[in-house]
Amino acid sequence: MKRWIPLLITILFLQACSDSDDDAVTSSSDDFDRKAMLENWADNRIIPAYEDLNTKLGSMVEAKDDFVNNPNEVNLEAVRIAWLDAYKVWQHVEMFSIGRAEQINYAFQMNVYPTNVDDIQSNIQTQNYDLSSVNNHDAVGFPALDYMLYGVGNSKADVISYYITDANLNLNYLSDLVDRMKSLTQSIVDDWKNGYRDDFVNNTENSATGSINKLVNDYIFYYEKGLRANKIGIPAGNFSNEPFPDKVEAYYHGSGSKVLALEGLTAVQEFLNGVAYNSTNDGRGLADYLDALDINATEEALSTAINNQFDDARNAIQPLDDSFADQVQNNNNMMFEAYDQLQLAVVLLKVDMLQALDISVDFVDADGD
Repeated sequence: MKRWIPLLITILFLQACSDSDDDAVTSSSDDFDRKAMLENWADNRIIPAYEDLNTKLGSMVEAKDDFVNNPNEVNLEAVRIAWLDAYKVWQHVEMFSIGRAEQINYAFQMNVYPTNVDDIQSNIQTQNYDLSSVNNHDAVGFPALDYMLYGVGNSKADVISYYITDANLNLNYLSDLVDRMKSLTQSIVDDWKNGYRDDFVNNTENSATGSINKLVNDYIFYYEKGLRANKIGIPAGNFSNEPFPDKVEAYYHGSGSKVLALEGLTAVQEFLNGVAYNSTNDGRGLADYLDALDINATEEALSTAINNQFDDARNAIQPLDDSFADQVQNNNNMMFEAYDQLQLAVVLLKVDMLQALDISVDFVDADGD
């Protein structure tokens, strides 16, 4: 089924709305406590999520070390569990491409998928690789571990056999992948806790370099690209003439793609509402800002409209197969429906919310939608 007609309508609507920016409600002179919102983001959401990811990656390092020293099925399963635990937490930090994460292209070193098996195998065989190189962005991070833990054999016994054969080569690469992810994450936690946090919360200006403007753009980019397109749209074939089931997240795991998509959607909704990460110390969020400005979307508050649309998207994702690859192959129309529900929130976020907050888009979506 051709998807270009509703997508073209969305493009035209977005263009029409952007042409009317001069009439948008601005927030440059409102009395909303922007610093309190930034403090909530930093202290109750961003730093705790990074700390949790760092802890989960620490557990993965320990499990990996046990596996390297004794590659058996019990230790393999422990690494797999630690990998998925950390991957779920990753969904809560991927949107925060700011500070050191932006400087080191953190997301590109942690979650570029589909992973490039040829590059991974070349790195393993030559043992001459620089994991920080842009040429290896598709051979590192969670997707590379997905392949190394699940894709090198059809069973646990096959995977163990792979690591016993050429153990020094295969185990070295697995170990280097995990250690680098932990090192990168530790550097970001250290940066936030040793000065960047104060810089972030004190930069309250409504400008292209202001903390709110930059993070809101990161947030919308993650929703539009990282969640809507990468997890659903690209595998389903929304931007092409054919579906790509092999481009789902956690492809080799087999049943992790829905779990991660739902986790990502939960992350964006909680951030909108100022919900604290793993605590009850909630504070101000974008929903509060919109409510303070008394911004409506048709017959309801804009914050309510966005939350309702997130709920509709979740309801469309829940019935999908745990494996999005299987869903694409067996009933791709349900993937299209989930994409459409995610897409409906793009206008609310990228047009209505940005106009209300007087924030300009600082990225170009290159999906062709």
